[in-house]
Amino acid sequence: MEEKANTWGYVSDAEMLGIRLNDEHCVPPLIKTQKEKHLESSDDRFKRRAIGYWPDTSPTVNIRSLNRRHPTEEGLTPQNRFRRWHLSVTLLCEQSWCEMKMVLGLLKPLVKQNEMKNPEVKAGTTIHLKRQLEVHDIVPIQAHTREDREAIKLLNVMSMMSLLEEGQCVREFPVLGVLEGMFFLGVIDELSYSTEGELVLSELKTRKENSLPGKAQAKGHDLQVGLYKLLFDGMVNGTVKRSDIIRHLKLQPKRVLGTAVLNHAGSMGIEEATFGGLADLVLKRLSSSKVGTIQHLKLEYIHQDSGTTIDRRYVRCEEDVLRGELRDYLAFWRGQREPRGVDIEEAWKCRLCPFQQSCQWGKDSAAAGAAEACVNVDPDSK
Repeated sequence: MEEKANTWGYVSDAEMLGIRLNDEHCVPPLIKTQKEKHLESSDDRFKRRAIGYWPDTSPTVNIRSLNRRHPTEEGLTPQNRFRRWHLSVTLLCEQSWCEMKMVLGLLKPLVKQNEMKNPEVKAGTTIHLKRQLEVHDIVPIQAHTREDREAIKLLNVMSMMSLLEEGQCVREFPVLGVLEGMFFLGVIDELSYSTEGELVLSELKTRKENSLPGKAQAKGHDLQVGLYKLLFDGMVNGTVKRSDIIRHLKLQPKRVLGTAVLNHAGSMGIEEATFGGLADLVLKRLSSSKVGTIQHLKLEYIHQDSGTTIDRRYVRCEEDVLRGELRDYLAFWRGQREPRGVDIEEAWKCRLCPFQQSCQWGKDSAAAGAAEACVNVDPDSK
C-alpha cells in the first residue's frame, strides 16, 4: 500500500531550523527569573532570517566541476568529491530516504533551496520559532572566523551542561563526535528529565497531515534520534577528542578568538583565549559532568494547521543494529558502493521528488515496475 506522506517529515530537525521546543513533561518544573540565553553567531542569524533554515556548514559544491569532471577527479570517493570532511545527522536522514535524491541535491543545490521554500517547510519553521522564542532569548555574537563559530557552539554546550546538572531541560543542544570513523555534527531539539529522573531526548516533527508518518519517514526519524544518542553519550563518556574536532573541522587550535566571543566567555568565567584551549576546557567539563547518558528517545508529532499534538512515540535504540545501518550508509561516502535509489515498493517517492525527470534510477524503476505489472496480468481477466 502506498504511503501518503510529504517528503518533509524530517524538516523539524533543529539542525536545519535552529529551533527549540517546549515539553510539559520537563521535571522538575522550570522556574526561571529570566529566559535562557542561547548564543548564535551573527553569520548564522543572517542566514536563518534570509532563507528560513540553517544550511549545512560544509563547503559549497562547484556544480560546473561536478558536471564536467576533470580527469584528475576520476576515482575520487563521494566524500572527497563533495568535500564532505564531516557529515551532518540531517544529511544522513536524507540519505535514508533516497540516496539518489540526496546526491542530486548536492549536485544541484539551487533546486534543493527552492524545495526548502515549500509551504510545509515554512509552516514548520513558524511553529518551531514560536516555541523557541517562548522559552529563551537569542544572543547574537559577532563571529569572524570558523573558530569563532565553533567556539560559540562549545560555549552553549558549557552553559547547557550546567542546566542539565540542575535538573532543568535544555534545547538545541549541539552534539559532535566520531561514529564508525566519520565525524558528525548535529543539534538535539530537547533534553529533559522524566519523573523517574532519567534523561530523555525529545525531537519535534511537524506534520501537514493530522496523522503519524508512515514507515518510510519513521525510519529516518528513528535513525536521527539514535545517532543523536550515540553522539551525546560519546561526549559525556569522554570519547570525543580535541584532535578529532581540529582535524575534521579543519580548525586552527592556536587562533585567538574574536573579541565578542572572548567577552561572552569571560562573562561565563572562562578565560581561555584560543579555540584549542576552549575545546580542552569543554571536553574536560563534559567528561567530568554528573549528567549521564540518554535513557529514552522520544518523537513528538505536531499538526501544522491546528498546532495540536498528534502523538508521542518512543524509540528503542539497538546500538548494534544502528551501527550496522550507519556503516552501510557510510560505504557510499567512502566509495565502496554506488548510490542507491528507492526500491520498487517505494517508487511512489519518485513522484514527490523534484529530480524525477533527471534521475535515471527512478526511470529504470518505473520501467521495471511497468514490466512486472505486465507479467503479472491475469490472462483470464481480459
